[in-house]
Amino acid sequence: MDLQQNIDFVLRTVEERDIRFVRLWFTDVLGRLKSFAIAPEDLEVAFEEGIGFDGSAIEGFTTPDESDMLAFPDPSTFQVLPWRPSHDGVACIFCDVCTPDRKPFAGDPRECLRRMFKKAEKDGYIMNVGTELEFYYFPDESTPEPLDDVRYFDLTPSDSARDLRRSTVLMLEKMSVPVEYTFHSSGRSQHGISLRHAEALSMSDAIMTAKHVIRLEAFEAGIHASFMPKPIAKEPSSAMFLHQSLFDKSGNNVFWGEDDPEYHLSPIAKSYMAGILAHANEISAITNPTVNSYKRLVTGGGSVPTCASWGLRNRSAMIRIPIYKPGKHQSSRIELRTPDPMANPYLTNAVTLAAGLDGIKRGFTLPEEATSALTSLSDAELRRHGIQPLPRSLAEALDYFENSDFMRETLGEHIHGFFLKKKRGEWEKYSSTITEWEIKHYLANS
Repeated sequence: MDLQQNIDFVLRTVEERDIRFVRLWFTDVLGRLKSFAIAPEDLEVAFEEGIGFDGSAIEGFTTPDESDMLAFPDPSTFQVLPWRPSHDGVACIFCDVCTPDRKPFAGDPRECLRRMFKKAEKDGYIMNVGTELEFYYFPDESTPEPLDDVRYFDLTPSDSARDLRRSTVLMLEKMSVPVEYTFHSSGRSQHGISLRHAEALSMSDAIMTAKHVIRLEAFEAGIHASFMPKPIAKEPSSAMFLHQSLFDKSGNNVFWGEDDPEYHLSPIAKSYMAGILAHANEISAITNPTVNSYKRLVTGGGSVPTCASWGLRNRSAMIRIPIYKPGKHQSSRIELRTPDPMANPYLTNAVTLAAGLDGIKRGFTLPEEATSALTSLSDAELRRHGIQPLPRSLAEALDYFENSDFMRETLGEHIHGFFLKKKRGEWEKYSSTITEWEIKHYLANS
């Protein structure tokens, strides 16, 4: 459907479904979901003129002197909230944030990804993404204690959250977020959910929706869902794995390489991978944005990347090439394993797409494939093989981020500047007392 058809469908649905409140959703620079509600009578005006709000009240948006912002609902994202009553119902819709002159706001993460998506389209590519989210269930927001003693894929009555996972999946599917599978993950009380692939902007919306629904369903069950990367020192860490591929405008997967019998990847796919690896240190502050993120990356442990490497089915590599299924050309893809669930999905997809496109444009070639023997080498030895170690702390990641013209161009001065200032302050304030702060802050806000 075109834009007007989508708007007509939304307005008709609001009337037919007795919707009394429409929640306008958007995210701030850090990836936190924001919302305010309007009456259905104002929705048509919202599509045409936007709804004004105080941008200075959103951290990282604007100063009090230039506080007026407009939220324009994207009609393609409209959903009726299934957990609200059918009578006097509630719906939600993602919004694009604009300045009073209706120009896209430079601090809107959704616009940042759309801008990069349009750049890819000009080059003839459409980015598709599938996502696997990991998270923990805890008794409450200040107690990082497991609720079970179950491990990866275990089928046992002691899996305390099997009913909760089921209700979460059903709720997500009612929100038009298709779930491929869900499971108990490797850690005690750790869980995972895999979302079916979609184009990058829709997938980023879906990730935000999924995190909200996971938290909401956990809250209704009297427990707390945490997306903190490393909440328990001796338990596995949580990731946000991104399965990425590029398609042409005819719907063909350009990552498929018919002439590559080993990896089944095209030269385009390999240059895309090489671009991400070349910019790995610069994008780390976005893909791994918290002090706690680097407890996950430094720990490693066999399935967590510690260097900018790639490998066939290698789960310790930054980029893993999933096994190819004969005849499934459209499913050829790469799996980016560094991002964690605290990352802003819009910015993460934007910077990885930008890095990949840069690799294609400049014809980058891949370094040596990482084997278990290779990734056990020292940092100096890795560099001799053309493999860069990933940052070991948020401070180190921010150093790369600050000095990167590539990141400044990709994100824009507004997002780059605010993100850098915010995260520098976070590191300086909390790095020395991280254990106490994790419980009081990350756990409550992840």
